[in-house]
Amino acid sequence: QVQLVESGGGLVQAGGSLRLSCAASGNIGSINRMGWYRRAPGKQRELVAIMSSGGYTDYEDSVKGRFTISRDNAKNTVSLQMNSLKPEDTAVYYCNLAKSGYDYWGQGTQVTVSS
Repeated sequence: QVQLVESGGGLVQAGGSLRLSCAASGNIGSINRMGWYRRAPGKQRELVAIMSSGGYTDYEDSVKGRFTISRDNAKNTVSLQMNSLKPEDTAVYYCNLAKSGYDYWGQGTQVTVSS
């Protein structure tokens, strides 16, 4: 079993920054992918950024150049630095860990960007 605990959401004005963090525990394994997804009101969940245990990264187009994902494999943590936030970034952000064909999810953390 894998547990994911997120922190760092909140309310920020447009143009501001937030940093999300996620700590993983349990049967994590050495080969996995960690990342962040979000679900905005009335929309489907979408990928924001992912990073493999080998360092490969991928970002949703609208966040490229503004968001940066990082991870500490020794501490089993993944973070998302979000800069130049826009109102359209408002959503519940979910930490994700994928391994061996399974997806594990955190409880979600609210990010609200005011205009």
